[in-house]
Amino acid sequence: MNDKKAAGEKAAEYVKDGMVIGLGTGSTVYYTICKIGSMVRDGLKIKAVSTSQATNDIAVKLGIPMVDLNCIDYIDITIDGADEVDTSLNGIKGGGGALLLEKIVATYSKYNIWVIDSNKYVSKLGRFPVPVEVIPNSYMHLSRLFEKNDMNPILRMKNGEVFTTDSGNYILDLNMKYIEKVHELNSWLNNITGVVEHGLFINIVDKVIIAKNEEINILTR
Repeated sequence: MNDKKAAGEKAAEYVKDGMVIGLGTGSTVYYTICKIGSMVRDGLKIKAVSTSQATNDIAVKLGIPMVDLNCIDYIDITIDGADEVDTSLNGIKGGGGALLLEKIVATYSKYNIWVIDSNKYVSKLGRFPVPVEVIPNSYMHLSRLFEKNDMNPILRMKNGEVFTTDSGNYILDLNMKYIEKVHELNSWLNNITGVVEHGLFINIVDKVIIAKNEEINILTR
């Protein structure tokens, strides 16, 4: 069993009968989704919401009952991955491009769990680029703003074309190497017109499950 599978399957242990579950996006939480699918086949009764079309497609194939976010009052637990997590349990997410719905689902969840392998646990955020989802017709103006602030923005591409999120937006990845003032950057990005959402997840996660050499370490806020 690899580290991603170990962390992902461990998180599934927190899923109980009757819950509404938020299903994240990414290569580690994929194993959580597969495990939950197996549990559903064995009789587990849950409902789930997804954070991306890709996750929804996987869950449906596995027989997990999916519901629209607008049709539920709350989410008991959301299990998701992260691209980086620091020692204060703040994170960078959105490497897969699903940051907008990931943050919406996390916000409406009573409890949030992230699953990562150990190389994503860092002392300071920023080695992984911070994704910023932007309105397409403003991306050049925003790119110049970020460039002016030494954030080295790069328009995300895929297969030679501009990457488009599930919501039809673009992503500018900010390459800063390290973030000295995470909370200040979070507040600044929140107040820029044309920014739809960004990948800094501050004071959101409750528990982080870290796998290293198939051993599990659990950190709780």
